[in-house]
Amino acid sequence: MPRGFSDREKEKIRTSLLQECKESWTKHGYKKTSVDDLCKMVGISKGAFYLFFQSKEALFCEVLCSVQEEINDMVYEILETNRGRQGVAEALKATYREYDNNNFLYQSDSNDFTVLMNKVSEEQAKRIVAATEKNKALFLDNPYLKFKVNPQIALSIIYSLIMTIKNKSVLPCNHLETFDFMVDHLIGDLYE
Repeated sequence: MPRGFSDREKEKIRTSLLQECKESWTKHGYKKTSVDDLCKMVGISKGAFYLFFQSKEALFCEVLCSVQEEINDMVYEILETNRGRQGVAEALKATYREYDNNNFLYQSDSNDFTVLMNKVSEEQAKRIVAATEKNKALFLDNPYLKFKVNPQIALSIIYSLIMTIKNKSVLPCNHLETFDFMVDHLIGDLYE
């Protein structure tokens, strides 16, 4: 039976598990990230892991949703600080960079991600979808901006721009510079 942890230890262990999972998922993917390895990195037994998360999938769901929430909070703050279309451009650039740092955000069509989604509970799957929808709403439901085009087209363009990250390794120029150029030149066509 795992030993008891103080509240401070519990918080530190939980935070460490989330961080190690995020890093391993980014480097190795879902299937190659094992609970055993995460426990070794954090310094707890596998039995102690289940004091913090019901399953491997629960941990991954928490990581995915927390990263999406961090992006959501970041975008909201940027849009509140700079309410014009330049704020949207800044928010898109920041979002793209977060996707670059967390490749699991844009690999939802991979076999690895499909395996994860097939294993999460219905509640966890709904939570993941809700987090994604919340991020979309920030660009759609901004009271300070007016679209020049159909909002669904604008959202499709924004999504397409961010998903160019999937091709970053084949671009002849730096993908960050390329993304920034596209955003700077398209933002005026999407928003007034």
